[in-house]
Amino acid sequence: MTYIFDSLIPIFSLILIGYFFKRINFPSNDFWSQADKLTYYILMPALLIFELSNAKIDLKNSLEFVSSALLAIIFTMFFLILINKFKPINVSSFTSVMQGGIRFNTYLFLALAGSIFGKDGLILSAILLTFAIPFLNILCITIFALYIKNEKLNFLYLIKSIITNPLIIACFVGGSINFFAIELPIALNNTLAILSKGALVLGLLSIGFALVIKDINSFKYELGLSSLTKFVVLPIFIFIFGTYFELEIQMISILVLFAVLPTAPSSFILARQLGGNIGLMSSIITIQTLLSMIFIILFLKIFI
Repeated sequence: MTYIFDSLIPIFSLILIGYFFKRINFPSNDFWSQADKLTYYILMPALLIFELSNAKIDLKNSLEFVSSALLAIIFTMFFLILINKFKPINVSSFTSVMQGGIRFNTYLFLALAGSIFGKDGLILSAILLTFAIPFLNILCITIFALYIKNEKLNFLYLIKSIITNPLIIACFVGGSINFFAIELPIALNNTLAILSKGALVLGLLSIGFALVIKDINSFKYELGLSSLTKFVVLPIFIFIFGTYFELEIQMISILVLFAVLPTAPSSFILARQLGGNIGLMSSIITIQTLLSMIFIILFLKIFI
């Protein structure tokens, strides 16, 4: 139990500190919007390139590892579509429920994987990100295209959302450096290492700053459905597929950790751009971030 709290308390403390900074407006709202950009476009890509380029990757196990996650996400998506057939909700709200049910918080995933599983956990999580981020982008934009009429939604928008995502680019660059056994100059590798150290600290503080405690009572059913899907349905599917592929226990544990994480804060941006329910989306992000600590503790008690 001590190990569990030693792993979780520093991470969730940073989130709470970020929320406290928001309450006292420190240092300013403008600072945090710029800090988000720094983390998203510079620090997090540096972390992913550094970890992937220096990783020892087992291609066969990695393929089954990634496949388990992607198949579980597909099955979870169809679960929500089926539920919505029997008890339909407003289309804009459904797109937000879907994002809440299948997306994940990248910063929290990397922070927890590194804290709990060490270097190997960080590398495996980076490998999973390489495939999960573009895959989820495609699925979420497809859901918007099916449920909401928006002239923005076309094939060009889909491609642009993938090739301009700095995390996807970083995973591709880091993976390519590793695959082709390219030796980075020591100075460049050390620069990436230094930049990567700031990524998770600023990322976690930003999660706390983004929390919005409002509109929660207005969306009880939608919040419940999205959270049930995220914390129960997706982890069950991912555990089933990980067991089916006979993955090592550490890989299954990282997959289940991936599944029980709260949805991505960037879900709000996609909802705002494409006509989702932004009030519901912000509530889902907040509630899932708060609930996730309970489910992560349960996960650690079962798998660690």
